[in-house]
Amino acid sequence: MLLTYQFKLNPTPEQVVILETWGELLRRHWNYALGERLDWLRRTTSRIDRCSLVSEPIGEIPQKADYYTQASDLKQTSYLFPDYKNIYADCQQQNLMRLDKAWKRWIVPDKKGKRGGKPRFKKRGDISSFTFPRVNSPKAGAHLVGNILKLSKIGEIGVILHRPIPDGFEIKQATILSKADGWYCSFSLEDKTVPDAKSIDKITTATGIDVGLEKFLTTADGQSIEVPQYYRKAQSTLARIQRQLARKVKGSKNQSKQSNKVARLHLHVARQRKEFHYHVAHWLVNSYDLIIFENLNIRGLARTRLAKSILDVAWGKFLQIMQAVAVKRGKLTLGVDPRGTSINCSSCGERVEKTLAVRVHSCSCGLVIDRDWNSALNLLKRGSVGLPIPGCGGLDVSQPVKQQVSFVNLRCSRYIASNVAGELSPRTN
Repeated sequence: MLLTYQFKLNPTPEQVVILETWGELLRRHWNYALGERLDWLRRTTSRIDRCSLVSEPIGEIPQKADYYTQASDLKQTSYLFPDYKNIYADCQQQNLMRLDKAWKRWIVPDKKGKRGGKPRFKKRGDISSFTFPRVNSPKAGAHLVGNILKLSKIGEIGVILHRPIPDGFEIKQATILSKADGWYCSFSLEDKTVPDAKSIDKITTATGIDVGLEKFLTTADGQSIEVPQYYRKAQSTLARIQRQLARKVKGSKNQSKQSNKVARLHLHVARQRKEFHYHVAHWLVNSYDLIIFENLNIRGLARTRLAKSILDVAWGKFLQIMQAVAVKRGKLTLGVDPRGTSINCSSCGERVEKTLAVRVHSCSCGLVIDRDWNSALNLLKRGSVGLPIPGCGGLDVSQPVKQQVSFVNLRCSRYIASNVAGELSPRTN
């Protein structure tokens, strides 16, 4: 099992200058290496019926640029530009590996025939992280001793260990990265053991979750969670400090300080959202053995007029977090097709057409429940076919109708997840 723990660093002003210098030099190296690859591609690629004699230079065709040829040129780079001798060699190699992965995602399609975006040249400040691929080994460039991180050619940096590293986990690599409020170190931890997933025969509790914009999610047993709207609530403050930023002289220190305020506010909103996602995920995983969710085309939905609200709730990120937490706890998750879940009746299966403005599902069979609750019940029925789970068939007319969804207020009592029994903290990511 792999985990990533991130801790804040306390570098000295001199070490901050070194870290920033490394980032700038690696950025220039990235741009040069990307230029080599693009130059080779332009010179060796032409249309079937003609050669490009106008837009491309004529001359000797350069050697194909890949990771191995560019990594072998690192020694020559250090000879021509002595500043690169001060950068740990493994960090330069990792920088080229990142470029190689981005290049292959663009050139080589995946199994579905899709390709990534074209790698871009980096402007100043775009590369704010570098990786030490080995930690605490004899030839490693990074050593963590207590709360001190020793980095080759940088020195000893204090680490704020706000939580202990789990026993039995080995630190595989360390990534130093810069954020708006300082420098951090992300440790990749590996444990050879993998939690055993709960077998289907032992599943006793299951639920379907329907995500939305009026309510963040609704479970099949009627519990709903309010949408926090962290970005919406920060918009007025963000607009004010952005107006102040627009009045600053470009390139001045005041502009740099005000730009940092904007970045810190965005960082604060992102952290609020991530904390909320982890608390909800831990609450779900502790409450149910099987969680069934809908496979939404979130990228397509984000192109609609509801884009701001959809990106604010970040369904995709939440589902990734929930699945990762479920794997750690040995629980199961299942994604199903969402088509028809909001329209079909969970009791009789009849189609009840309704617009997005209609928030109550009212069927001729007598079932009147919340629209999202009905969708969650349909997801549970669709994903639990053949499973020995009692009571997964949805509501029927013999049950009370016109029920109201009970809201679970996660902002009270430090979220529900803080009250569940378990050895893992809700902050574990």
